Amino acid sequence: MHCILFYDIVENYVERRVPFRSEHLALAKQAYERGDLVMGGALADPVDGVVIVFRGPSTEAAEAFAKADPYVKSGLVKSWRVRKWNTVIGEGSTTP
Repeated sequence: MHCILFYDIVENYVERRVPFRSEHLALAKQAYERGDLVMGGALADPVDGVVIVFRGPSTEAAEAFAKADPYVKSGLVKSWRVRKWNTVIGEGSTTP
């Protein structure tokens, strides 16, 4: 199963994230190395949100990531939500 973690972010997010970026990326790297995180990044033009894709048996890894993320803890993320995603085509799809 895949799921998507969506972040709604504050204004000037790109500038304001600088002090927390290395810790955030370390957390993301750990999740990626465990096989939980597939890919992620900020939306562009304009930078007004973040999307992070997770893979696993439940939404637990995505929820735990958000709760531990320094961007969330520091208030750069106004709100977040996790949605299950039925993937049907492409490498790693989980629903044939």
